[in-house]
Amino acid sequence: MIGAYLPGNSTVELKEVAVPEPGHGEVLLRMKASTICGSDIRCIYHEHLGKGPEGYQGVVAGHEPCGQIVRTGSGCRRFGAGDRVIVYHISGCGVCNDCRRGYVISCTSERYRRAYGWQRDGGMAGYLLAEEKDLIHLPGELSYADGAQVACGFGTVYEGLQKIGISGNDAVLITGLGPVGLAAGALCRKLGASLIIGIDVVEDRMKLARDLGLCDEVLRSGPDNVAEVRKLTGGNGVERAVDCSANEGARATAIRATRKWGRIVFLGEGGRVEFNPSPDIIHDQKTIYGSWVTSTWLMEELVERLVRWNLHPAGLVTHRFALEKVADAYSLMASGKCGKVAVCFDEELTLA
Repeated sequence: MIGAYLPGNSTVELKEVAVPEPGHGEVLLRMKASTICGSDIRCIYHEHLGKGPEGYQGVVAGHEPCGQIVRTGSGCRRFGAGDRVIVYHISGCGVCNDCRRGYVISCTSERYRRAYGWQRDGGMAGYLLAEEKDLIHLPGELSYADGAQVACGFGTVYEGLQKIGISGNDAVLITGLGPVGLAAGALCRKLGASLIIGIDVVEDRMKLARDLGLCDEVLRSGPDNVAEVRKLTGGNGVERAVDCSANEGARATAIRATRKWGRIVFLGEGGRVEFNPSPDIIHDQKTIYGSWVTSTWLMEELVERLVRWNLHPAGLVTHRFALEKVADAYSLMASGKCGKVAVCFDEELTLA
């Protein structure tokens, strides 16, 4: 089979590799959809930022995989050939405190914690070897492109929104309208937010948020954003803010455009922020949450909710590419002039 590798100089290399055989507790997936995450662009595609066990180990890229099981190894207990599954993109030791809680992303074992597409082969190939314990059932009502986004983007957002709570009482500000920010808009809509305001600087993404009805108001990033958000909320600010940008100015806006007793969650990776604790947080009784990816149990809950809500993450996919065109897929995602970008196989590619 052909696999895609990221040498760290904003290019992609295609190499021929053997189709793996599943061992004990493992399954072999025929890949159907593998979407590209912003962290892949920031930390691997442009340059290899991770160090040691957290670094990219020169494996097949792609940590948002979804596919169908074609073979199982011995010892598998739940899934079998033909099952449609999402891959939780971190494989952990399974026995540390974080793994037992379902937060495999935070597995503390340097020996056993390996992320698909970072330290073990990921989804940018015809087949993927996965551990059964890392799989989430994909219902027939959802497509593989839906499932691939649950593996990271939508799951990450759902976790963060659960921490701050979203209801019909809330006006929500989303800073950064890349795929994660767009997912935040879609989920806030289903959770009943009364007003959704988005901020970005890329016109393509601002237009997508408007066209898909994910935001009620879309503002161009600028120095007057706090005043603009307060004007849209009767002078009070929003009850909830979600930063998906990792931008210093946008994060400060998220904090200052939130009203008294409000809650802010940071999802965007990297960057920094500067704020004044007393006027920005303490005196207004605000709370800032950090949220990293999601847990296996909340990921399963999200899949159930997507079916109930008839919400399809694939609606955020603006471009689909065959594996042979994977270099074009990464280049487009790096440009930011798109929604979600997917590398697709078989029936998922014909939907392009």
